[in-house]
Amino acid sequence: MCLAAGVPLIESGTTGFNGQVQPILKGKSECYDCSIKETPKSFPVCTIRSTPSQPIHCIVWAKSYLFTEIFGTSEDEVPLFDHSEDSENAAEIENLRKEASALNQIRQSMGSDDFPRKIFEKVFTDDINRLRSMEDMWKTRAPPTALDFDTVSTSNASDGEIGSSVAKRGQDIWNLGQNFTVFCDSLRRLSQRLQEAQAKNGMEASAAVLAFDKDDDDALDFVAASANMRSIVFGIDPKSKFDIKRTNTCIPSSHCEKLIGSAEMAGNIIPAIATTNAMTAGLCVLQAFKVMREDVKKAKMVFLERSGARVINSESLRPPNPKCPVCGVLQSRLVVDPSRAVLNDLVSTLQSDLGYSEFSINNEVGTLYDPDLDDNLSKKFSDLGVKADSFLTVVDDDENNPRVNLSLSISQKSLPDTERPVSLPSGFEVPRKPTIEAEQIQQKVNGAMSPPAIPGKRKRGLSLEEPGIEGQLPVKRGKVQLDSQEDDLVVVEDSSNGAIVIDD
Repeated sequence: MCLAAGVPLIESGTTGFNGQVQPILKGKSECYDCSIKETPKSFPVCTIRSTPSQPIHCIVWAKSYLFTEIFGTSEDEVPLFDHSEDSENAAEIENLRKEASALNQIRQSMGSDDFPRKIFEKVFTDDINRLRSMEDMWKTRAPPTALDFDTVSTSNASDGEIGSSVAKRGQDIWNLGQNFTVFCDSLRRLSQRLQEAQAKNGMEASAAVLAFDKDDDDALDFVAASANMRSIVFGIDPKSKFDIKRTNTCIPSSHCEKLIGSAEMAGNIIPAIATTNAMTAGLCVLQAFKVMREDVKKAKMVFLERSGARVINSESLRPPNPKCPVCGVLQSRLVVDPSRAVLNDLVSTLQSDLGYSEFSINNEVGTLYDPDLDDNLSKKFSDLGVKADSFLTVVDDDENNPRVNLSLSISQKSLPDTERPVSLPSGFEVPRKPTIEAEQIQQKVNGAMSPPAIPGKRKRGLSLEEPGIEGQLPVKRGKVQLDSQEDDLVVVEDSSNGAIVIDD
């Protein structure tokens, strides 16, 4: 919105003890979309359903498979499951689909006394025994251990506690009996909620669903208990309810290192630190002052880092990315008289009013015009499929100083015969793409060339010598300790590019 209106924006955010402030000025600094963001993590479905090896695999299974199959939608609509890596396991994928179908049939018995037993025996007994029967799968890993409903229910591992009391101890790691108690108790609570929603709204069982919410205690209890029991089945260390709810992630940026355990768990809880928010708000005000005084050269990107040598770090604003799909495109409206306008009218307007020389015009179908394609110049817009509310993109092909891409929204209107059949806003100008001058500084230290600085990283206190004449061999430097009372170091220069020999 700010980019479209040309209003400066002071973007900011916090993640625990880390914070970031970024002034965004259209055409002068990069916007949020100029840099590529990290894509959400997806997991192969066979890893989640057949061979989990980490707690996160069991948590995703409980949240995105078991919970949704019982109370929500089918697994085929869940984005966390990635089927692209499972093309070679077509038979196993088909078996997994059969499992999901069987679980959906069990769902019809929701509300009955034996509903928890049916769910438990399906996912922790029958499915595990089927996996154990695939001997080739367990040649290089330990096979899972199936659980028995009667054995677990009659054990004293839960010490007679009810599920709601166990669930309140969110920072404890529950044993098998405690997880079983919470599993059955939360399953009954969720089933009752879903049936009440169906009765209240008069919907069929297949119409009403429950969505997972990390702040929903019933849903979180079910996911935590189910994930932990699956972890026990596969010999994986279980996690506390608190660990399952929170997530050890941070906002990806050049100054923000990933914390331990980067995979997202059941929730997306990032602690809010009041002092971090206050410091970040103050930094926003300081950067806003610079922007309001039009002293953009002094504006900085500022980062709060608890782990670094300095708490507050900064760097100069980066120029916009010419290929950015947001700020690298100028949007405007083109008024077209449908009865008279032809493509040549737009081409002439771009050349005479805006100074375009070599350029192309495209729409969703393809290229309508470029210097080598002038067959459509005499055709009307309607004949080219250009209608009201459609878009045309003008791309400047100037190699030296091109303009940003121009996106024109078409508006149809009858114009007087004395005016052009196409019209752009008055005083309209298309800015040039910003040039990015990357300084390639070759630094030579001890005869070796240091790698270029990583964007976003700062090096302080380094005093580097100026590089020598191009083509000159680097000078080796050796450190020689003399026989003296003081531990002085003498630097011996060797211009022969050979070994340094010191006579006794």
